[in-house]
Amino acid sequence: MLTRPTLLLRLEDAFLLATTVLLYAHFRLSWLLFAVLFFVPDISMLGYLANPRTGAALYNLGHWVALPLGLLAFGYIQHQTSLIAISLIWIGHVTFDRALGYGFKYPTAFKDTHIQRIS
Repeated sequence: MLTRPTLLLRLEDAFLLATTVLLYAHFRLSWLLFAVLFFVPDISMLGYLANPRTGAALYNLGHWVALPLGLLAFGYIQHQTSLIAISLIWIGHVTFDRALGYGFKYPTAFKDTHIQRIS
């Protein structure tokens, strides 16, 4: 297993997803909000309507965990529960996608990711 990077990446993200859900529960945030917003980052796929290069760029931006991590830090420092909720949902979505094998996209096609080629 330790010599299979794809499996390690997917397991790592499954653990990160579980951690995100536990943090969400710890802060006693709205599960309805979680359900409503969970797939919002996938709106970034609309860039594929223009072309694969734009689609990959927008998808990667929407699935770059640095953005919700920054939002989480800001929300925590400012004691803004709504920002904490949004950032944890966003991180949860990204780690969920990556645990399923949907990674950053290459500009060649939606199925070409940094984790694997999706069949």
